[in-house]
Amino acid sequence: MKTLIIVSHPDIDESGSQQYLKEALPDSSDITYHHLEATYPDGEIDIEQEQALLQKHDRIIFQFPLYWYSSPPMLKHWLDEVLTENFAYGYGGNKLKGKELGLVLVIGMPEKEYQVGGNEGFSLSALTTPYQAMAKKTQLQFLKPFLIFQFHYMTENEKKRILIAYQQYLMIEKFDTLRAKEAWVLDQMETIDEEMLPAGSSFILDQIKEIIEDNRMELDEIQMYLEQAGGSL
Repeated sequence: MKTLIIVSHPDIDESGSQQYLKEALPDSSDITYHHLEATYPDGEIDIEQEQALLQKHDRIIFQFPLYWYSSPPMLKHWLDEVLTENFAYGYGGNKLKGKELGLVLVIGMPEKEYQVGGNEGFSLSALTTPYQAMAKKTQLQFLKPFLIFQFHYMTENEKKRILIAYQQYLMIEKFDTLRAKEAWVLDQMETIDEEMLPAGSSFILDQIKEIIEDNRMELDEIQMYLEQAGGSL
């Protein structure tokens, strides 16, 4: 699976959250990082190049800070220019059909403000309705958005958890399932150079692998039991 991250931020070098996410990107040829403001500083978008880029990838991610309940202007301009009739919709406009669309949103307000009774008055699901509608019109599969609330107030441990979840969002098919996350963790552990770790780390890694595999066996047995019982508890 190839993932295209389309980033829109007018002052990205000054954004701690965007720099953190960029540094968290896996070293993979299957991931393309595409910052619109840097690529098109004059706002003149190469439509054919952008459309070709979209067609080369399976999962398309729009990554941006939430500005007045929407994206920075450059992403809106890109959408207007690139998602043309006969390409993304209309007669023959099925070039994006079956691909996935995800959102990575960096939000300055606390999560509680976007819930019922919160000061913002609308949920993030409601505020992202235009992207959901766009996905439907262009035959993209809309993924559950990846939301980062108040990055600058996060502890280092919280940021590390965000880093792992972000990589999974970019790389894993069915990223929100426990089975997929388990398989991803095991794959990542296989790439660790144990010679670079402190003494005794190999034992700890083996224990972690064993715990994950044992838990998976137990969950599979429970699932089998539920299916045999008609899926009811």
